[in-house]
Amino acid sequence: MRSKLRSGTLAAILVAANLLAASIAFAAAKGTGVEVIPNEAARRVDITIDGKPFTSYIWPTTLKKPVLYPLIDSAGVTVTRGYPLAPLAGERVDHPHHAGMWFNYGNANGFDFWNNSDAIKPEQQPKMGTVAHTLIVSTKSGSEKGELVVDSEWITGEGKKILEQQTRYVFARRAGQRVIDQIVMLKAVDKVVFNDDKEGVLGIRVARWLESPEEKGGIFTDANGNPTKVDAAAGPNPATGIYLTSEGVKGPAVWSTRGRWCSLTGHTGDHVDTIAIIDHPGNPGYPTYWHARGYGLFAANPLGRSIFDPKLPAFNYTLDKGQDTTFRYRVVIADRAENADELNKEADAFAAEYKWEPGRVTR
Repeated sequence: MRSKLRSGTLAAILVAANLLAASIAFAAAKGTGVEVIPNEAARRVDITIDGKPFTSYIWPTTLKKPVLYPLIDSAGVTVTRGYPLAPLAGERVDHPHHAGMWFNYGNANGFDFWNNSDAIKPEQQPKMGTVAHTLIVSTKSGSEKGELVVDSEWITGEGKKILEQQTRYVFARRAGQRVIDQIVMLKAVDKVVFNDDKEGVLGIRVARWLESPEEKGGIFTDANGNPTKVDAAAGPNPATGIYLTSEGVKGPAVWSTRGRWCSLTGHTGDHVDTIAIIDHPGNPGYPTYWHARGYGLFAANPLGRSIFDPKLPAFNYTLDKGQDTTFRYRVVIADRAENADELNKEADAFAAEYKWEPGRVTR
């Protein structure tokens, strides 16, 4: 008897095949400088540096938000987890909503945009939210930088649009570094309350070798008490990742602390990488809390407060109808260990490049 594939499984296989075909074309791209190459038919925009893959902005039907995937350093080493889009042997396969690098939140007007994925049970779907890509506004390539501007919408599980989002990505190359500036403008279609929650807002799921060597797995719950089991990874432990914040906090102690930057440094063989997320003084909730887990989730969350420090009142950041706000982050991927002095200078430069005044940001 022939077995029947579930429609969801078949869809996942087709998406994976399309991603593979597009990735082959991506890897074969030739050019100089930073090229931003849209391919709407494949639901992606590829970013290359001197013809070599850097990342892609993608919105496959199997994900509930657009993501940058994968992230590749200047030496060609991938620093993000493959699962769920292109699983690799020995990876953890928890949290299927952790894909590449993304921006969303765990509780906007009571809807969970962070944890949404194809794994959500039908009875839970009305409580979830989706960030839907709507438009490639513009692309720009250049010798040292490239830019991508895209529009998206936050849609609740009830089918209601609550936020309009415009995101500007600036992709840059430096000697031994690749840099992404992500500037996100959110405009409220109706009143939106970002209820104090640990799940947010800029997230990266890193490769196995960048996980913490102390991490053994366990049960992790979201703000609604829903558990997710994180198994210990199979095989020998290659994890070497060490977190460090601008306040000098190191390793697993980083979680729930604040700082204007946080770095993650590790090695695979003799190759060393640092990923750093830089906060901006114009962001709501600055300096951000770090939702950084040893199992590989590296996230900046400026919208949680009492969830991280019960002694403080809930933040519950609110946008009234028609009001907008802007978040801006810099992500640096360096082919070496970056120290605190270098990252403090990076944070100073980022703050100066995007000048901030109350209510507006200029560049």
